[in-house]
Parts: sequence; structure tokens; C-alpha cells
Amino acid sequence: MTLPLRPPVMPMEAEVAEQLPEGAQWQYEPKWDGFRCLAFRDGDDVNLQSKAAKPLSRYFPELVAALAALRPRQFVLDGEIVVPIEGRLSFDDLLQRIHPAESRIRKLSRERPALLIAFDILVDEQGRLVADERLSRRRAKLEAFARRVFPKSGSVRLSPATLDVDQAREWIHDAGWNLDGVIAKNRKLPYQHERTAGMLKIKRHRSADCVVGGFRYATSGRLVGSLLLGLYDDEGKLNHVGFTSGIKVSERPALTRKLEQLRKPPGFTGSAPGGPSRWATERSTEWEPLAPRLVVEVEYDHFTGGRFRHGTRLLRWRPDKDPRQCKLSQVERESRAPLLIT
Repeated sequence: MTLPLRPPVMPMEAEVAEQLPEGAQWQYEPKWDGFRCLAFRDGDDVNLQSKAAKPLSRYFPELVAALAALRPRQFVLDGEIVVPIEGRLSFDDLLQRIHPAESRIRKLSRERPALLIAFDILVDEQGRLVADERLSRRRAKLEAFARRVFPKSGSVRLSPATLDVDQAREWIHDAGWNLDGVIAKNRKLPYQHERTAGMLKIKRHRSADCVVGGFRYATSGRLVGSLLLGLYDDEGKLNHVGFTSGIKVSERPALTRKLEQLRKPPGFTGSAPGGPSRWATERSTEWEPLAPRLVVEVEYDHFTGGRFRHGTRLLRWRPDKDPRQCKLSQVERESRAPLLIT
């Protein structure tokens, strides 16, 4: 490549913050739920690079083709790869792309094509380095670049940005967005190939009330290790949606006794733990079913593919909540996010 920036290049990474910073120097962007990607185009060569400086091109051939089809023959963009499915972003479908079989990747690229959402430009269409310019200038150049060369409704899109902190707060708190949160960037700073306080990420805090449909014992002893969580669907079936394990050691003996008194099959009447999964282990199929009497409120990051993506954090018990009120509708809106990208 003849570009002034060539892979591998370490991307600019954000520090974690609890609150949105305020002031005229801050620009706010959605934090998309996907794979970070630096996209390099130099003539006929297109390279996609991950946040860890690993090649991504073989996994997203449709994006390589889309970038190669753009009129400018030189540029470097920073963005996020996402997979939209019926108006929502599916991280599960994104993960399926990291597959050893090229035939499988090609099939998925046709059936469920990915998008690249661009939020920064590091090399412009004249092949000039602009990463050393302040963000306010880079953003203006990126917007002009997108207007000129991004096809409408194409595979490469421009991420929204705002200077309005109230708009950023709406992005964080609006449950209809399938976002990780908001990224705040200092408009006065150049692009920095490192983690920096000039780029902050403010994550969303989501919670849901769930039925405890079962539990697992800890790996040693006969004390509870994790609670299995369920939500009711429209047919009245209790579906397993994840787990929580943040139980205080001092509370485990009493809680174990309470749970053992509630043991009653089937626990879950819809989808149940221990079903077919590439992640399943012998231990993951061992669990104790409970009568649907207990409700907990948990904090989670994402709900996708019918379950919480990661383990949740136990916030509190909800003895005031009727288990039948714990419905999937609490979290379904989370995954029906409009793609607010142009």
C-alpha cells in the first residue's frame, strides 16, 4: 500500500466514564453494537482490520466489494461492522461470520449482509493524512466524503453525531435503541492511536425483572452458584433467558435452603437450559428446576437471540412483583432498534 497509514494501525480507544461530559468541545455519537473496523482502500486493494489489529477482510467479502466500488481510490475510514436483521442489529449473526469455512462466510454474506458504519476518516480521498487534524475538521470532511461517495442505502453508511448533550442523553436512555451507549469525543483533538481521555464511552444501564426458574449449585459444595432466569412469552410459556451469579457468600446458605424447598419440575415451560449449543458443557446441562415463585431484578448489557448475551448483575429481589408480570416484552424493544444511519 502507498497510503500514509497502513495496517496494522491501532485505533483510538475510549476511557470508561460514568456520566456524559458537557461543553462545547464535545461531540457525541452512538456506540454501535458490532466489530470495530479500520477500512483501508488503496487502488484495487481493500483491507479491513479489527480493533486488535487482526485482518477481517475474509469474513466480510460484501464490505470489501462495497468499499472497492466507491469512486475514490484512496481513503482510510474508522467505523463499526454490524449485521442488521429485520430492523435490528444482531450480534449473534455477526459472530457467526468468524468462521473457518469460506463457503459458509459467502453464504451468510449473501443472506445477511453486513454494514460498515463510518464515524471517522484518517486518510482522505486524495490520499492525504487527516488523522493529525482536530476532530471538528475530520468530522466535516467525513460528512462531505459521505455525501459525495456513499450510495444511498448502501453497505457503507455514516454514523450520526451531535453536539447536543440532550440528544446524547436520549440516545442513552431511549430503550428503543440497540446501542452500547454513547461515545463522547473531544473535537479539539487529533486522532490518537491509543486509549485516551479525549474519547469517553458512557454505557447504558438496562434492567429487567425475571422469574427464577431454576438454579445451579456452585462447583464445590452444595451451595447455590447461579440463578437461572426466565421470562414469559405471549403464549404464557416461561423461557430461559440467562443467568445471574452475583450472590453474596454470606447469603448463599440461607438462599440455598430456600431454593431447595421450591424445587419443582419443569422449571421452564418454553426454552430450557442445557439445550443444544456449541458452548454447552456437561455441567451446563445440570440444573435444579423451581416453581415460578421468585422474582429478581437484574442489570444486563444486551438481549439478543432470545437471551441475555452475558451474565447479568443481581440488583435486588422483587417480592412485590407477580412472576406472571415478567414478560419478554420488557426486553424485546431493546432489540428492535431503528438504524439511525444515513
